[in-house]
Amino acid sequence: MSIGEEMLALAIAAKQASRHMAVASSATKDELLLKMAAALEERSAHIREANEKDLSAARENSMAAAMIDRLTLTPERIAGMAAGLREVVSLPDPVGQISGMWLRPNGIQVGRQRIPLGVIGIIYESRPNVTADAAGLCLKSGNAVILRGGSEAIHSNRAIGTILQQVLETMGLPPAALQVVTTSDREAVTELLQLDEHIDLIIPRGGEGLIRFVSNNSRIPVIKHYKGVCHTYVDAAADLQMAERICLNAKVQRPGVCNAMETLLIHRDVAATFLPQIVTVMRQSGVELRGCEEARTIVDDLIPATEEDWSAEYLELILAVRIVADFEQARQHIEAYSSLHTEVIVTNDYRISQQFLREINSSVVMVNASSRFSDGNQLGLGAEIGISTSKLHSFGPMGLEDLTTRKFIVFGDGQIRD
Repeated sequence: MSIGEEMLALAIAAKQASRHMAVASSATKDELLLKMAAALEERSAHIREANEKDLSAARENSMAAAMIDRLTLTPERIAGMAAGLREVVSLPDPVGQISGMWLRPNGIQVGRQRIPLGVIGIIYESRPNVTADAAGLCLKSGNAVILRGGSEAIHSNRAIGTILQQVLETMGLPPAALQVVTTSDREAVTELLQLDEHIDLIIPRGGEGLIRFVSNNSRIPVIKHYKGVCHTYVDAAADLQMAERICLNAKVQRPGVCNAMETLLIHRDVAATFLPQIVTVMRQSGVELRGCEEARTIVDDLIPATEEDWSAEYLELILAVRIVADFEQARQHIEAYSSLHTEVIVTNDYRISQQFLREINSSVVMVNASSRFSDGNQLGLGAEIGISTSKLHSFGPMGLEDLTTRKFIVFGDGQIRD
């Protein structure tokens, strides 16, 4: 069987399985996820053994530290995967929800009801925890899912996928509702992207190169998230101690993720005080700082920032810093260089904070909080399926509701159209 035939068979099986999942009760889906969570914990050692094969290969291939961090499954991260599944269980099932009913003059009642999307393909790199996170959200929302991880995590993904698929079987549900592509051949991705009759949505998660490849080659609708160039703007009315804590957390707590701060904008009125303060604490944490000309007049040993720095997603301990004259210049900078992921303002000026919320149109906009909260779990969605930086059909971290669509439902009493 060729790779193309293999992917077609996999997609046809997923489509059939999706019909069973679409009508599964909330109680059945919740029981499934609880048993999956328990199975992950019970077989944690087996998962870590498979993960170590991937890590060994990564180290031999001199993979970047940020990528190895994403690849690593510690006991705590496996427990986190199980906890994520349990959190999804606690969330309301969106399937079947009716949003409003209205009465037409002819007596018919019209409403809209949530239904699953059908079959969702997830194409992702490095993070094997996505296998469990995506499975939980897709199954709870009544969908089938096809998971194609990167070759660097193939052993980890196979192990997790097999464990979860076995739980489906024990509950009498179709195993094809959750399938992991077991080949690392890139042709498998190309073939999957052509199967628009069987797959309803593609969600790529990974580097900009992967997402552009998927977007350029897919016949299926794609949720796009090219990169996370996240900004923090420290306003003239900011509490500078608060600003220091927020900025340090946003850059240092986990630099290799898309919601880490990459550019710091500082209002000119507080730059002479705040810039030396933040440079000191950032350097203590190993951060390399690149500054604009004005920033370098305050701290003269900053590395000169180039035009490329303003649009860079470093995913490591590097930070670009720019001094801005006012809110308007900060807004213009964000508008020019943002990837529409997450933007933060630190200020005690209510008017400015509201202006920031109103005028900055990234998928997540925050006041006085770290950009690291831009995450489905942290925002109360449960384990997220991804972050959309395109505005159709979802924008920002995607949870259960974003894996459904709505159909019209109509109640009549014998009405016919004139």
